[in-house]
Amino acid sequence: MSSQEIPEEENLPSAQEPGHGGAVERADDPFADPGLPAHQPRIQDIDERAAKRSERVVAFLFLLSMLATVAFIASFVAFPVDKIVYIWPIGHISILNFSLGVTLGIALFCIGAGAVHWARTLMSDVEMTDERHPIAATPEVKAKVLADFAAGASESGFGRRKLIRNTMFGALAFVPLSGVVLLRDLGPLPEKKLRSTLWAKGKQLINMNTLEPLRPEDVVVGSLTFAMPEGLEEDSEEFQQEIAKAALMIVRIQPDDIKDKRELEWSHEGIVAYSKICTHVGCPISLYEQQTHHVLCPCHQSTFDLADGARVLFGPAGHALPQLRIGVNGEGNLEALGDFEEPVGPAFWERG
Repeated sequence: MSSQEIPEEENLPSAQEPGHGGAVERADDPFADPGLPAHQPRIQDIDERAAKRSERVVAFLFLLSMLATVAFIASFVAFPVDKIVYIWPIGHISILNFSLGVTLGIALFCIGAGAVHWARTLMSDVEMTDERHPIAATPEVKAKVLADFAAGASESGFGRRKLIRNTMFGALAFVPLSGVVLLRDLGPLPEKKLRSTLWAKGKQLINMNTLEPLRPEDVVVGSLTFAMPEGLEEDSEEFQQEIAKAALMIVRIQPDDIKDKRELEWSHEGIVAYSKICTHVGCPISLYEQQTHHVLCPCHQSTFDLADGARVLFGPAGHALPQLRIGVNGEGNLEALGDFEEPVGPAFWERG
C-alpha cells in the first residue's frame, strides 16, 4: 500500500465531532455503575398455585432421595459381591457396584436438585446491595446481619412451608445411612465361619490327585496323601475358600508308634487325618519325614509330630494341628465321623 493510500491521522473524523457515520459522543464517566435492572417477579411470587406446585416438586425430590438411600441399603444386602451382569452399553459389570453407584448418585442428586429448585422458585430473589465496610463489624452491622438472616429465613418459607422442611430433614437424615452401611466392608461380621469346615459325619475322603474315594488299602505306611471332602468340586466358585479350611493330610503310622491316646482313638488302623493348614499363618504343609513322623511347614519351618497329637516341636506355630476323626463306611471307603473340633489354621481373634 502506498503512502497516498494511507489516510492522514489529522484527516480522520474525530469521535468528538458529531455527524460522522455513527460516532458516539463519550460520556463524562465511561465506568459509571449502570445499576441493577428492574426486579421481575416470578410466577411463584404472584401465583400461590404455582408456588404450591414448586413446593411439591421440591418435596418429591427429597422423598426420592430418601427412597434412593433405602434402595442403596437394600442393594448392599441383596446383591452378592461377585455377581456379574451385562448392562448395555456399559458391558459386563458388578451388579453390586452398579446398584450402589446409581442409588447413591440419585440420593445426592435429588437433594441438590431439590435445594436448587427451592432457591430458584420459592426463596426471595430480590437483589440487595450493601456498601463495603471495615472487616471488624460494628454493633449496627451485626444487628443488620441478624435482621437480614431473619428476613431471609422468613422469605424462604422455611418455617411456613413445613412439607419442604420436613422432607428436607428426612433426606439429609437418610443420606448418612449410606456411609454407615459402607462400614460393613471394613471386615467380616463376627460369625462362626472360621470355626467350621465342609467336613461332616459320613462325608468320604476324596484323594486330591485321583479324585476318587480313599480306601484304607490305598494308604501305606510312610506315605503322605492329601484329601478333600466329598462333594467339593475344583471348578466351583467356593473351592478355594473351602479347601483353605478343609484340606487334609492322610498318613499311616504303626498303631504302636502313636503316642497320643485320642489320636489313636480317632484313627483307623493307624491312618490319621490332620489339617494341612499350618497354625502359624496358614501355609499348606507338605513335607513329611517317614522315620520321625514329623511334618514341616515350608514357610517358617514350624514342625509338628504326627505321632503325638501333631503337637508343635519347633517354630512359630502357636498350637497343634487339628485332627479329623475318621472311620470306614459300608463301601469300605474312609469317611469323616464329624467336623474338626477346633478351628483350623492360624489363631484368630474369635478363638475362645
